Amino acid sequence: MTLLLTVSSFAQYRTDAVYDELYDSETVTVLKTHVRNLAAAAMDGRKSGSEGEKLAAEYVETVFKEYGLDMLSPEGGDLFGRKMDADSIMTSRNVVAVVQGYDKKLKNEYIVVGARLDNLGTMTMTVDGEPVERIYYGANGNASGLAILLELADRVRMNRIMFRRSVIFAAFGSSLDTFAGSWYFLNRSFKDVDDIKAMVNLDMLGTGYNGFYAYTSSNLDMNDLIVKVSSGLQPVVPEITSEEPYPSDHRAFYSKEIPSVLFTTGRYPEHNTDKDTPSLLSYDMMERELEYIYNFIVEMSATDKEIAFRSSKVAPRGPAYDDVVAYYDCDQRPMFLNSADPRQFMEKWVYQYLKYPEKAVREGVQGRVVVDFIIEKDGRVSDVRVLRGVSEELNAEAVKVVSASPKWRPGRVKGNKVRSSMSVTIEFKLERKGGKSSFGIRK
Repeated sequence: MTLLLTVSSFAQYRTDAVYDELYDSETVTVLKTHVRNLAAAAMDGRKSGSEGEKLAAEYVETVFKEYGLDMLSPEGGDLFGRKMDADSIMTSRNVVAVVQGYDKKLKNEYIVVGARLDNLGTMTMTVDGEPVERIYYGANGNASGLAILLELADRVRMNRIMFRRSVIFAAFGSSLDTFAGSWYFLNRSFKDVDDIKAMVNLDMLGTGYNGFYAYTSSNLDMNDLIVKVSSGLQPVVPEITSEEPYPSDHRAFYSKEIPSVLFTTGRYPEHNTDKDTPSLLSYDMMERELEYIYNFIVEMSATDKEIAFRSSKVAPRGPAYDDVVAYYDCDQRPMFLNSADPRQFMEKWVYQYLKYPEKAVREGVQGRVVVDFIIEKDGRVSDVRVLRGVSEELNAEAVKVVSASPKWRPGRVKGNKVRSSMSVTIEFKLERKGGKSSFGIRK
């Protein structure tokens, strides 16, 4: 690992270390260096199209080159324009590099690891009658994700012999409002989009003391991969969530039907304020998240199993279901007991009334049943079916409980009630002592 104290062109952005940092690990030290540089006052909050965003892009490019990655974007970044109004066009840029995979066949398949470059910039406020400029430093949003991106790139490059597929690292410009950078990458810049097998998005990863989450848009294969990696010895594991913690660049990839996962520590009180400074971050937790995400990328690169965008194990619904809107595409998502969080349904209904079939207990059968269903315009649950099952008994019990659900508040699109679909993962888990059944909650 190369510590960026040698990058003299960015020395003016750093602050002096304090004594307690003498006990930091090498990884924590370099993560702090990245965050301090990217969230420095000289970056002016990295507003989309600003000089600060350009400086952040130059920093990322400098580090990529110092770490020995192969650059895919030209010197100064891959420029693109974004129309602001009838008379003005804003110029932003992506910075993209790659580590080639070793497998002769799979090296032409790609995993994209991305993080947004921009933040809110600055704002002039009136305090006691005087104009005061506030800088939205964006240490957690998203210097934290960029810092982890840079160290992942270095680690993958150093261990490239472990990666069958090629791994692309991208810092996306103009992401905050419109995901313009990731859209440009997928629709104008990168020519081999069909060969992208998955996307890993890193956004706001600095407040791990509040939790560490993985959002996959309920992709079954991606969820299985997370569960597999989490079952090993890891310094931290993410909580899979069906509720999107934050809209970010994974949406652009999802619209291209590329399986995607957002790793994040979620929203926090200082989000989008001038108090989002480097001192806010938990760098020890960032180091653990870095380790987990690296192991996840290793597994994703090595697997022979395709990560499908949608399940091929269940026959597609017929024309009668053409008007069904996916849960996460609703403007107002369906609500169970006044909550749009699927955990409410799992905790207050499913795991309250789920019974472990006696035959499954005797035979020691356990596992996760993925159930899909429709919430009708009148709130009824219909068309409950198993997407991925375990056994006949467990599948039937899962369908039974979901089918008996009380009415929901239906989802809405543009103010109108719609039929919506969602899927949940129901875990059947046996305790070791006495064969007593218990249920773990999966979101």
